[in-house]
Amino acid sequence: MSEVKLISGRGIPLAGDDIDTDRIIPARFLRCVTFDGLGEHAFEDDRAQTNGNHPFDRSEYRGANVLVVNANFGCGSSREHAPQAIRRWGIEALVGESFAEIFFGNCVAMGVPCVTADAESVEKVQAAIAENPQTPVSVDLDKMEAQCGDLTVSVSMPEGARQSFLNALWDSCGQLVNQLERVRSTADRLPYLAWR
Repeated sequence: MSEVKLISGRGIPLAGDDIDTDRIIPARFLRCVTFDGLGEHAFEDDRAQTNGNHPFDRSEYRGANVLVVNANFGCGSSREHAPQAIRRWGIEALVGESFAEIFFGNCVAMGVPCVTADAESVEKVQAAIAENPQTPVSVDLDKMEAQCGDLTVSVSMPEGARQSFLNALWDSCGQLVNQLERVRSTADRLPYLAWR
């Protein structure tokens, strides 16, 4: 596990409210045994409908690692395949107006922070990226701000999630594995696990 404090790179604007997990990764890709290869299918149907004009297809956004979205992103089913697909496409942080609760939790569990800003600020960041896709973008969890070139906006996230990133505690499975002896010791003291 590692601390997540500052994500820097370039942004990709994805406009639209209520972009659900079915759009992020269509259901036919849920049959996978591992999440490997999901990134190439992120927004597969949306991309097909736009004939190469979807932000995930446009060459100027290739290599971008900060996704900037609008309201209620990741709504719909609770499939963890959606944030897995986005992460495997290359996204390391999301800035948006709001996120569906389960989508947000799945992102935290993968070490991908989702920060929120007001609608006007998000639209300004999206416009700045669209105007110059090479503009540097960063998300700073210490200062709680997102920067896009000369534009700086205040962002927020629940404090518990923020602290888990700053203190390298976002990976709950990793924490259990790292504390295996303590887990075993506790399990040995539990009377309802005496059957072992």
